[in-house]
Amino acid sequence: MQEDFEQRFQKILHWDEENLSEVEKNVAAILLKIRQQGDAALLQFTQQFDHLALTPQTMRVTQAEIDQAWDAITITQQEALRLAAERIRAYHSWQMPPMGIRQFEDPSGTLLGERLTPLQRVGLYVPGGKASYPSSVLMNAIPARVAGVQELIMVAPTPDGLCNPMVLAAAKLAEVDQVYRIGGAQAIAALAYGTHTIPKVDKIVGPGNIYVATAKRQLFGQVGIDMIAGPSEILVIADKHNKPAWIAADLLSQAEHDADARSILITNHPPLAEAVLAAMETFLLDLKRSDICRAALAKRGVIILVPDLHEACCLASQIAPEHLELSVANPDTFLPHIHNAGAIFMGRYTPEAMGDYVAGPNHVLPTAGTARFSSPLGVFDFIKRTSLIRCTAASILTTGPAAATLADSEGLTAHQLSILLRLKEKS
Repeated sequence: MQEDFEQRFQKILHWDEENLSEVEKNVAAILLKIRQQGDAALLQFTQQFDHLALTPQTMRVTQAEIDQAWDAITITQQEALRLAAERIRAYHSWQMPPMGIRQFEDPSGTLLGERLTPLQRVGLYVPGGKASYPSSVLMNAIPARVAGVQELIMVAPTPDGLCNPMVLAAAKLAEVDQVYRIGGAQAIAALAYGTHTIPKVDKIVGPGNIYVATAKRQLFGQVGIDMIAGPSEILVIADKHNKPAWIAADLLSQAEHDADARSILITNHPPLAEAVLAAMETFLLDLKRSDICRAALAKRGVIILVPDLHEACCLASQIAPEHLELSVANPDTFLPHIHNAGAIFMGRYTPEAMGDYVAGPNHVLPTAGTARFSSPLGVFDFIKRTSLIRCTAASILTTGPAAATLADSEGLTAHQLSILLRLKEKS
């Protein structure tokens, strides 16, 4: 490796976005206005940012419009959505823990346990504008339904009144309860605070632009959130036995998302790296989003040559990528050496794009190195755990004195008193 490799590698790990102070300030002003003025501010911002004049009555997409959207897409598209929905539902049903109460009695006779219950109402944010993602509707709504969430409220911006019918068709298939044609930080605020028209939710999930992400960050605590998602990422570990065109297409599949997307190839075979670069140049001549791809590759595209692929595993674990492809002969042997990744795609016939649509596991994944401590979206994100404790007259005699001692050591005499009174009652 080059002498300055470590310094250059650290730049990959610690990429910083532009100064966000202006975004933070603007978002805070939007949130405050929604909190104070509700629907009036929401309609004003929708007119300002989406060039769409709405009333409280026309904010909500009607069931007739949703049904029309389903009828407007092709049979092939309907079947593709159905297949994706079935596979996503099957995977998340497998993931579901037993719901309800589980408990045990400890040696003192105290009953301990927990109760698992679903959230009651969840908000789903679906991006609009530059790109619409019906797959995101399925990935966010279906796990919530499997978990038992009672009500799903979806918001999706429709700039100039335009909406991808596939998004509404996916909402129908995923059994979303209400859909509203609003977006941006103002939609996040409406879900968090509630307005006369938009119901207040317990948690907000779904990706969005920097304003949406900033709004979620600022409102966390007022409402639950899934994660703060950054630009898309892919890291491919590839041996010499790969088809360069396949690897090139995989790297471009993430670069086309966003000019800030990150595509990384790690290989121990320099000729493969050169062939991949050549294949990408060929593909970029025809791709619809080639300008975005070129910008992303210029800014954050990286090829790393390593002496052996075990070193690749170490580097990958430090990067903790959103998507990790193990395009190698025996991917299972690499798994013990990969400690951090949002999702791992194993083998040459498992492109990341399969995970975006029909593989089954969720495509909402931790980005920007947060796979070190975060997990993919799943049914667990829509389930609450409540602790259960039941002391008896006998068991408090066993454990109460220690609790009273600890309360006294912390100077919390009312805590101590509440325990001692019960101990005195039974002594």
